[in-house]
Amino acid sequence: MIDLHCHILPGIDDGSPNMETSLAMAKMALEDGIHTIIATPHLTDNLTRDSLLSAVAKLREALKAAGISITILSGAEVPSHMALAAGEAFCLADSVFLLLEFPYNYLPIDSAIIVEKLLERGITPVIAHPERNPAIYTNPLKLAPLINIGAQAQITAASLIGELGVNAKNCAEYLLKHNQVHYLATDSHAPGFRKPILSKAVKQAAKIIGKEQAIKLVTDHPAALIRA
Repeated sequence: MIDLHCHILPGIDDGSPNMETSLAMAKMALEDGIHTIIATPHLTDNLTRDSLLSAVAKLREALKAAGISITILSGAEVPSHMALAAGEAFCLADSVFLLLEFPYNYLPIDSAIIVEKLLERGITPVIAHPERNPAIYTNPLKLAPLINIGAQAQITAASLIGELGVNAKNCAEYLLKHNQVHYLATDSHAPGFRKPILSKAVKQAAKIIGKEQAIKLVTDHPAALIRA
């Protein structure tokens, strides 16, 4: 499996605080059947592409030394107000896909404009955890217009298995049923906070969309993204 949203880089954001935690996360992910993780720290003014790539390289070295055979690729979780400036430099795994995060409590009035401008530049926005946004979980129909113009969506594994509350779970299930989910990812920040595991959520998704389609959310779909 491939996890395309994970805060595994140590000391970069509110995710892993140190290398020891990052290694524990990687080990847990590998034991769950995850072979590739795209490291997606929150993009801030203090994060440059060079510092991102340096952090990825250091984690790869530590994983090799620890004998943990898992692939780490670079990426970022990009706030919507920084998306146009960030552009290709912070796309997922050097692809043409950008992990786009809207504000936690609302959808900006220019959401569609941001999506359209990214698409015009050849960048496909992947909307992070829409099921956790109150503007969407109170009215799931609000996501469809963004998907219809070309955006994609990634839901959180913990949402689907009920660990993030009933609103997020219900919305995640609704979006799955209505074919508005392209990826399932952990958005893990630590071994005990949104754990870096996908298998439980895949089983839950299979109850809604069938086993074949559920597996594609963590295999074929993210693999195609990486190749883009």
